[in-house]
Amino acid sequence: MRAGWWGFLFLFISSIGNAQEWPKQKPIQIIVGFAPGSTTDIVARLVQPKLTEALGQTVVVENRPGAGGNVAAQAVKRAAADGYTILAVSVAFAVNPSLYANAGYEASDFVAVALGPSTPNIITVNPAVPAKNLAELIELAKKQPLSYASSGIGTTTHLSMERIKMATKVDITHVPYQPAQAVGAAVAGHTQISSTSLPPAVPQVKAGRVRAIAVTSAQRSPALPDVPTVNEQGFTDFDDLTWIGFFVPAGTPPAVVTRLNAEIGRAFEAPDTHERLAQQGLEWKRNTPAEFATFLRSEIVKWAKAVKESGAKAD
Repeated sequence: MRAGWWGFLFLFISSIGNAQEWPKQKPIQIIVGFAPGSTTDIVARLVQPKLTEALGQTVVVENRPGAGGNVAAQAVKRAAADGYTILAVSVAFAVNPSLYANAGYEASDFVAVALGPSTPNIITVNPAVPAKNLAELIELAKKQPLSYASSGIGTTTHLSMERIKMATKVDITHVPYQPAQAVGAAVAGHTQISSTSLPPAVPQVKAGRVRAIAVTSAQRSPALPDVPTVNEQGFTDFDDLTWIGFFVPAGTPPAVVTRLNAEIGRAFEAPDTHERLAQQGLEWKRNTPAEFATFLRSEIVKWAKAVKESGAKAD
């Protein structure tokens, strides 16, 4: 019993020592679950130089796309719990354990560090489509075949549109695309409709290449204030967001998690970062690791229900 107590004390003191040494030992790696140019990648690269400056340590970004963020999550899960490996991933982190037969991780494999910025999903149509709002789009879908592009199977952009389909009992064919290409499908007329996160759609909407029908957040987006929400158009309980989160492996010292949360928060509060986020249609508010963990639990339940009801499967 006594030997066990001393062992525990040794591990406790060692963890304090490691936390005190961090981040002096080696460069910090942010592993991004998606390709360069994705919203997650953009956000990670906004944070990276701010962390480098604040921590006095080199911070590098590495993209490991694949399986909707699962490849990156599995890599960070296997990393040492020492604060030198950070996962930057989207809301897919909360969806994938329900969507995949084996995502290769559970939320309990990680510590939630900071909830980054979020953006509504947006439904847009090719200008040739006569519908000007959701009601007209649904009526059109009842009369003729329509298809919609999303940012991929099981993404919130896919599941948001499936929720609308189930509520209205219409059949609109889903065509999955890579996130950066989905809005382009509606621009080119390959699909009549596109359901994507806001950032890639904003410039296309402003240029008149697609018409915005609705945003899926509870409130309108400051980036496109004239576009009504889904809830304003006869639906309820829609607050579907694409958000970015930062995680570290379970067991990472609490002092390291607290410091990372504080510095990531300062990075987002910087005026230049705030301006860049606004340009992308992204919004952020400060949060603690505990607040993020609570939010994450609710998101996992919400999207598990949506996956089950829609029948979506990724493998």
